[in-house]
Amino acid sequence: MKHPSFSEGVAVALAAAVAGSVAYSVLHDLIGFGWTSYALISGLGLGYILYLLARSRDRVGRFVTLAAWLLCAGTSWFVLEDPLLYLLTQAGMIWLVRSLYHQPGPLAAILDLALGLAALAAGVWAFVHADSLFLGIWTYFLVQALFVTIPSANGRRPAGRKGADSDPDHFQTAYRSADAALRKLSAHQ
Repeated sequence: MKHPSFSEGVAVALAAAVAGSVAYSVLHDLIGFGWTSYALISGLGLGYILYLLARSRDRVGRFVTLAAWLLCAGTSWFVLEDPLLYLLTQAGMIWLVRSLYHQPGPLAAILDLALGLAALAAGVWAFVHADSLFLGIWTYFLVQALFVTIPSANGRRPAGRKGADSDPDHFQTAYRSADAALRKLSAHQ
């Protein structure tokens, strides 16, 4: 499986913007602004987290990640009265999932946090100044699509989450070196 690309992120941003705009148009008249805001933020957050999990090479912890998201999203839905705080909570959960499943280390996770905050600021700015939900969602997820450009600590994007030490040839080399060292130690005693 290939690592996600920027063009794929652009497509996800477009799909999220269209789905969010249509959902808002339908739900706003049915359940009002407050519930619609929370439902829209939750739906887009869950959709993006499912996308991140689907594109990850790691298979471990997906169920726990989704359960934690459901617990956090459900709790904050009823505890937080301000939709902007709920939006910030969802953005934080997106960052956490992306850092765990797509970033190779702490430096990349910090850069990803900065990108997530910039995306949130750009999305809110676009929504407020253009008075368009479509442009706000589009801008947020478009900036989020740049996460694929975040380098690892050595300046390169990793081929995967597994390092070079997991390569079978490296393992055999390390095994032979350890075996030779043990034989050398036992010969001296």
